[in-house]
Amino acid sequence: QVQLVESGGGLVQAGDSLRLSCAASGRTFSSYAMGWFRQAPGKEREFVAAISWSGYTTYYADSVRGRFTISRDNAKNTVYLQMSSLKPEDTAVYYCAAGKGPPSGWRYEYDYWGQGTQVTVSS
Repeated sequence: QVQLVESGGGLVQAGDSLRLSCAASGRTFSSYAMGWFRQAPGKEREFVAAISWSGYTTYYADSVRGRFTISRDNAKNTVYLQMSSLKPEDTAVYYCAAGKGPPSGWRYEYDYWGQGTQVTVSS
């Protein structure tokens, strides 16, 4: 069992940066691929970024590539999402997720989910 708690969300202006954190419980964190997803009001949950258990492999949605960076610190059981050049369309609840398979943009590959943190970008 893995429990995930996101933090770092907030209200920012377009062009600002923000770093989200996701703290995981359990001693097996380093064996899980991790992903970030987001869901805006009235929209489906969509993939943002994913990282392999080692941190060597990362994937990004086209909409965030070059602006967002996913990373992890297995010693701290934490995965991060550094977001820069934020846009109003980045406004959403951001969720982190853990899965035993390879890093994936497919939400059903993930077994555990956090409760989410709200990111609001004003224009």
